Amino acid sequence: MDARNLFYTRTTSRLARLEWSVALAVSSAAALTHLSEIRWWLFVSLFLVIDLIGYIPGAIAYRRSPDGRVGRGYYVAYNLMHSLVTWAVFAGLWSWLVGAEWTLLALPIHLMGDRALFGNSLKPFGVPFEPCTHPDFAAFQRAYDGKGSDAVRV
Repeated sequence: MDARNLFYTRTTSRLARLEWSVALAVSSAAALTHLSEIRWWLFVSLFLVIDLIGYIPGAIAYRRSPDGRVGRGYYVAYNLMHSLVTWAVFAGLWSWLVGAEWTLLALPIHLMGDRALFGNSLKPFGVPFEPCTHPDFAAFQRAYDGKGSDAVRV
């Protein structure tokens, strides 16, 4: 993937998930090391709010929709709540106003877990809300895989 080829191959997807897995492992290890210093009610609340606002409403709308289409607002909510930027700003403000605390590790643990374990990142408007291979991408993938070479000469 680069600035002009905005897609992952199977290999680059696995490598990205490996990177996110390392971030998940580091965040989880830090949390485990500081278990007694975590305010668990807040940790669980932060962990859950991401999906309570960002995923569950869209998932319900998707399942209720006869054609699988949902409004763009569900995508915006998902992307806002699953954004590293959103939660970095939140954690920064929290640390500044309330104080830094290990409880905030709920945020990278959730976000890196989604990316590393499930392969989920931000959702573009043009694909179904729930993971499903877009027919155009499937055709592209077949054509790309059929090239027989990993490098393209220009």
